[in-house]
Amino acid sequence: MGVCRICGLSLDEISDSIGVCLECLRKGNLDFARKAHRKWREEIGLPVERWAREEGKVCFLCVNSCVIPEGKTGFCGVLRNEGGRLSYITGSHRKAFLHWYYDPHPTNCVALPICPEREHRGFYNFAVFFAGCNLDCLFCQNIDHKYMVKDGRISEGKIVDIDELVEIAMKPRVSCVCFFGGDPTPWTVFALEFAVKLGNRRRICWETNGLAHPRIMERMARVSLESGGIVKIDWKAFSPEVYEALTGVDGKSAVRRIMENVQLVSSMGKGREIPLLVISVLVIPHYIDEKEIEGIAGFISSVDPEIPLVLLAFAPQHLMSDLPTTRKHHMERVKQKALEKGLKRVFVENVWLLS
Repeated sequence: MGVCRICGLSLDEISDSIGVCLECLRKGNLDFARKAHRKWREEIGLPVERWAREEGKVCFLCVNSCVIPEGKTGFCGVLRNEGGRLSYITGSHRKAFLHWYYDPHPTNCVALPICPEREHRGFYNFAVFFAGCNLDCLFCQNIDHKYMVKDGRISEGKIVDIDELVEIAMKPRVSCVCFFGGDPTPWTVFALEFAVKLGNRRRICWETNGLAHPRIMERMARVSLESGGIVKIDWKAFSPEVYEALTGVDGKSAVRRIMENVQLVSSMGKGREIPLLVISVLVIPHYIDEKEIEGIAGFISSVDPEIPLVLLAFAPQHLMSDLPTTRKHHMERVKQKALEKGLKRVFVENVWLLS
């Protein structure tokens, strides 16, 4: 049974890593969550917070805008300041640190409800799982990506050259490529060059947190638009305080950036038969409630009520492994709230996790 360290509320859906209930969290009680982020990142040898210094190399790839000191990596653990120049930990923008595998259709892709490949049986999604991430989610469902860049070094996975990855993607029966991780944003220099070399011969999709610089996001979306792929933005929370507690980055800046990129990608996909943009939300017990979904769904609806929203059931992972899975009645309530805010296409996935 979790206990809020501020108001004393007892509830099995209060995570020890956050330390407080949702209402106390929304009031700005972030100290316990911040401590959990710092402690874990210190243990794994990653920067405890985004770099914000007067001297260093500025990285503009994402909303964190790290000012990285000489010889150090950014918050993502992927980009390094070497002699006043940004470089990948692989030493070259043509080499990425990743895992890859062939995922048979139909996959458990976030965009599955509207994916044009879902009935393409006998074919495969080429799944590219990048090391590192520009967030530090306490609930991370794919935490391996952090251990791949532990202590700022390459420790697990494989270094793959662009040309090698293109060759793999062009194998027979591969119909699409999906970049995820972690998050593909730190690796976009590599991934976008890969896309140019692939030349629209496969659908290219992105599963991202939506925090890329808008100029980068425009290029990512352009690749998907021209190849027939989809941009999948995973929106963690609407309230800045909740967003920061869950992810370890500035919530106000993050939510503003997501809104900007949702508007951008949506405008690029107008009139397209296959949606260019899909938004997902992991429905974390207690912390992602009707109010959080109301904010997210309300904004999406104001942009375009036809944008698909995929609500994902939560599985206990990482530092939030003390929570239960999402309850069925909780999911039903948040789905109804999304529909009430005017969204026309709301889906529930990972239904086998609902308790």
